[in-house]
Amino acid sequence: MDSPRKILIITYYWPPAGGPGVQRWLKFVKYLPDFGWKPTVFIPENPSYPIVDESLENEVSKDLEIIKIKIWEPYQIAEFFGKDNKKFKAGQFDVGNNQSWKSKLSIWVRGNFFIPDARKFWVKPSAKFLKKYLQDNHFDAFVTTGPPHSMHLIGLELKKEFPALKWLADFRDPWTEISYYKHLKLSKSADEKHRDLERQVFQNADITLATSFSDVENFRKNGANAFCITNGFDRDLEEKLSVKKAKNSKFTLSYIGVLEQLRNPEILWKVLEELRNENEEFKQNFELRFVGRIDAKILEKIESSNLKNLVKNLGYLSHGVANEEMQNSDLLLITNFPDEQSKGIIPGKIFEYLATGNQILSFGPKDSDVKKILLETNAGEHFTYDETARLKSFLLEKFNGWQSGNAVAKTQNIGQFARKNLTKQLSEILAINA
Repeated sequence: MDSPRKILIITYYWPPAGGPGVQRWLKFVKYLPDFGWKPTVFIPENPSYPIVDESLENEVSKDLEIIKIKIWEPYQIAEFFGKDNKKFKAGQFDVGNNQSWKSKLSIWVRGNFFIPDARKFWVKPSAKFLKKYLQDNHFDAFVTTGPPHSMHLIGLELKKEFPALKWLADFRDPWTEISYYKHLKLSKSADEKHRDLERQVFQNADITLATSFSDVENFRKNGANAFCITNGFDRDLEEKLSVKKAKNSKFTLSYIGVLEQLRNPEILWKVLEELRNENEEFKQNFELRFVGRIDAKILEKIESSNLKNLVKNLGYLSHGVANEEMQNSDLLLITNFPDEQSKGIIPGKIFEYLATGNQILSFGPKDSDVKKILLETNAGEHFTYDETARLKSFLLEKFNGWQSGNAVAKTQNIGQFARKNLTKQLSEILAINA
């Protein structure tokens, strides 16, 4: 039997980090040995994670080799300007009228001085450490996964030193095409620097991975040898979550995950208020449930509305418990940025939603990749942020179906998003580009 090929994964997010950013490579690492690859993971020793979920450490194999060095991050400086700046760790911040002068200053500093992001100070020490490590240890390929996109700058340095070593640059989110990029208050020179670094990554990486169909097209236009591998779900999770459950005492619409101001579906809160005011049955039998970290200003607005008594905010729960909440919901909410350039963003949470077999209510740009997935899997409906009448009709239809006991809609074609199948795709891309 041939000995396994060795692959080094350079990532900032790793258990006990919580949230969707950690899931992708945690699962790839889990299944890569099944396809002839032995992974080693390089991570920061002392990271500042915005969300911690220690339960995810149970999914890391005891046989996995993990190497670490310390990182310095300037988030304490940002937080000095205001406690809301803690959101920067997760790529979030206040927008519009919610921005204080401190927040505006912090955003300007973040965009213009920390290029591409505040983890930039880990690049040089990591590149120095890994150059020696790779001289002493044979590898067939290495991976950088971002955001933070500073990981890709480590990749650039390593590629210069080891030009024959295959480099796979994985973009879980785009760099300059991400919706919040235009909110960074960038100077012309800062914008040019961001774009130049991104271009260097696209041109020097042997393989560029995107998580959506639209992002692949954009990356290829910019010179990348790009392929799409979406995020996904574990088969054992599908078996667990698709178990038939008893009818809820109330028709439950749940949002699981992080919800920031740029993806706030205000149209939904408005329509739910209308239904609550117009329909007594809906008022008595509806519950809006939040699981995760919801922006405080979004919660404040909902708490001051007529929806107040229909909301249950459970806060951040461990990954396993959050999945149980998905399973016990009648309708699952997912949101995206409203602008056209965000149509390629596929939030990772949608795949765990798919595993439940429950219907999904989605918001985002008109012809988004999420809409394509929902149509292909018969898993729900996608709306733009101005389709008030259609949204109201959809919610009433689902509520009436719940009341009558005829709310089940069977999903289809979801096996393509199983993590093991996606890892097989990854191994094939690595082989083809050998």
